[in-house]
Amino acid sequence: MNRMPGKAAEQGEQRLTPFEERQLIDAARGGCAVSSRRLVETHQDRLFAFVWKMTRDSHDAEEVCQDAFLRAFQALDSFDNRFRFSTWLFTIAYRLCLNQMRRRRDLSGDMDFSRVSDDAADGSDDASESVANREAARVLRQKIWESVNRLSAPQRAAVLLFYRESMDCQEIGEVLNMPAATVKSHLHRARAKLKDLLADRLNDDWMQIRFDGVSAEAV
Repeated sequence: MNRMPGKAAEQGEQRLTPFEERQLIDAARGGCAVSSRRLVETHQDRLFAFVWKMTRDSHDAEEVCQDAFLRAFQALDSFDNRFRFSTWLFTIAYRLCLNQMRRRRDLSGDMDFSRVSDDAADGSDDASESVANREAARVLRQKIWESVNRLSAPQRAAVLLFYRESMDCQEIGEVLNMPAATVKSHLHRARAKLKDLLADRLNDDWMQIRFDGVSAEAV
């Protein structure tokens, strides 16, 4: 599973429908290696991206992902088909991440989940202006990432799962082992903390920040 995080990795696999997923799980339970491999291939890139952004270490991310898949398949007979396999897998991976992070005593991480909105672009053909705008966006993104590094592990995980994985608060609660109301609180606190940390740079431009296309005000 040797890879580095990035949009290509995160968008490289096609997500399964619930019906397709149940079929693969049933077949994997029966010992079908092809179905097991398909489950891994479907989820491995998204899982690695999530774990890497939690641990900030490629070796640790590889280890956590491999351990998460191993534990998931070892306990596949106990999996409840009423839930999504991805939610169960991310639950296992998140707990392994916390264990790894506690061992390293390192709760920081680059979270490349934000970008500056380009809605205000005027379509100018001026190459120098375009370069300047891109540089300003790069600096702003860097500032955002530096601030996100200071979020707590549950806040980071909640934001990643909400914006990256499109999980609702109930699903995130299942992954983080907390009530949906607590997840919503983590999301609100994360946004408030980021707004406070970025206040000196953003001022009234906070609304320009997008988390993978979703307004920061949407939480």
